[in-house]
Amino acid sequence: MKGLAVYCGSRNGASDIYIKGAKSLGFELARRKTTLIYGGSSVGMMGAVADSVLEAGGRVIGVMPRFLDERERSHKNLSELIIVESMHERKAKMSELADGFIALPGGPGTLEEFFEIFTWAQVGLHHKPIGLLNINHYFDPIVNLINHIADEHFMDEKHRSLALVDEQPEGLLDQFIQYQQ
Repeated sequence: MKGLAVYCGSRNGASDIYIKGAKSLGFELARRKTTLIYGGSSVGMMGAVADSVLEAGGRVIGVMPRFLDERERSHKNLSELIIVESMHERKAKMSELADGFIALPGGPGTLEEFFEIFTWAQVGLHHKPIGLLNINHYFDPIVNLINHIADEHFMDEKHRSLALVDEQPEGLLDQFIQYQQ
């Protein structure tokens, strides 16, 4: 995997465990020489994962809509910062650049990005791995919801396994390497 898009929050979360998990993912991406492609912010989970990749000597590409450039304080030390005009362009550019997608804990925006890329996989717009880094069991309700959707026949059974889940970056990235859709 040359580059992975990571969706995550611009906030730190309620516990230090979230920032530690983001940093752990960043270090593991750099160790594996995998480029981080993310939202471009210097704050919260986004800043933590980017800082850790950069600290470990890795490559980071940020994709930031112009209107968020000032508000979320775009990261000034990235390998590359791509400014786009809209959230739609951000998601499309990240998808174009990425060989796979990982969601870290975050808010509604993170969940929207995850579910959009999940839906794109369902309808065949891409065949790339999608993962949830389940730090502190944050995504347990989402995993349960995906299973409930399949149980209630609102999704084909084969799509139940589209979201790869692990509590550790190493395990999740190992699943990505073995992924076949």
